[in-house]
Amino acid sequence: MAKQTKKRKAALEAYDKNALHALEEAIGVVKKIASAKFDETVECHIKLGIDPRKSDQTVRGTTVLPHGTGKTPRVIVFTKGDRIRAAEGAGADAAGAEDLVAKVKGGWSDFDLVVATPDMMGLIGKDLGRILGPRMPNPKAGTVTPDVVKAVEELKSGKVQYRADKQGVVHSSIGRLSFSEDKLLENLRVLLEAIVKAKPQSSKGTYLRSISLASTMSPAVRVDTTKAVAKSVSAN
Repeated sequence: MAKQTKKRKAALEAYDKNALHALEEAIGVVKKIASAKFDETVECHIKLGIDPRKSDQTVRGTTVLPHGTGKTPRVIVFTKGDRIRAAEGAGADAAGAEDLVAKVKGGWSDFDLVVATPDMMGLIGKDLGRILGPRMPNPKAGTVTPDVVKAVEELKSGKVQYRADKQGVVHSSIGRLSFSEDKLLENLRVLLEAIVKAKPQSSKGTYLRSISLASTMSPAVRVDTTKAVAKSVSAN
């Protein structure tokens, strides 16, 4: 078992790790116990009542956080012709067709998100499927589209992708510790509403099993899921 650092021990002693908090309280605790010298990311981890092995229980989508994540993602675009210049004009960090495919295939990976026009998907799937992995463009995420300008602008301004992993957990950033509590709360509520709306019809029982918040270096703070999303769940 790894030895606890003094800062982590102090953080664990500063709050009740087993207590369930309202959203506002949880955010306040995360900000209180953070001790790193850099502006940590605030992360949300949501355990869903789904069976990720079943194709009809996939939870994946996008939403635009009103205050962004505090980080501007590096976006590349696979496209052709005039759309290359349009994508670059919208803020893409790189755009191209076969030349960009060859660059990524050769080992370049200095990017976070990938957008592609439909006519490029055959080439990307053939040459870069395994390389891109979870960054592979997907229509459900809005990253396969003929409107590359809109896609790039949304991703740069705070659009986030969420996806349940093999354990049925969604991990997402909701901002930085330097954000005000109100901004973090608004971002979190928007994310939760999107995930609730994405509930698969075949999912039975409790959908939102657990929610926890943490900064990059802090322990997790548990959220009372009943209080947090009661209205959203009943509406769904």
